Amino acid sequence: MFSHIMVGSNNIDRSKKFYDAIFAAIGGKPGTVDAKGRIRYIHNGGVFMVSPPIDGKPATHANGGTIGFAMENGDQAKAWHDAGVANGGSSIEEAPGVRPGGAMYLAYLRDPDGNKLCGLHRMPQ
Repeated sequence: MFSHIMVGSNNIDRSKKFYDAIFAAIGGKPGTVDAKGRIRYIHNGGVFMVSPPIDGKPATHANGGTIGFAMENGDQAKAWHDAGVANGGSSIEEAPGVRPGGAMYLAYLRDPDGNKLCGLHRMPQ
């Protein structure tokens, strides 16, 4: 359904440090920066990009929006979360862990620009 996801950033260097760390925690490679200053990550068949806003206005995060990244297991989601916190992100919502009902392990972060991210592992029923 999706070709890619892109979020805005007001500081590409800060964002690259953050996203390089969280993608490394799940086996991804560092992002590459193109001539327009956009960072591109390709991992597990998906494309995720970070860009200064094209309209020249400040980047803002989506209120109510969340970008979810699939995790192989809870340990990977926790490592992803911890890498984000250690590199300028903020832990939000509940601590990483299995949610009531036991069907999902979730870890939530805000990136340095305030975008809401989720590391999610769907557990076998």
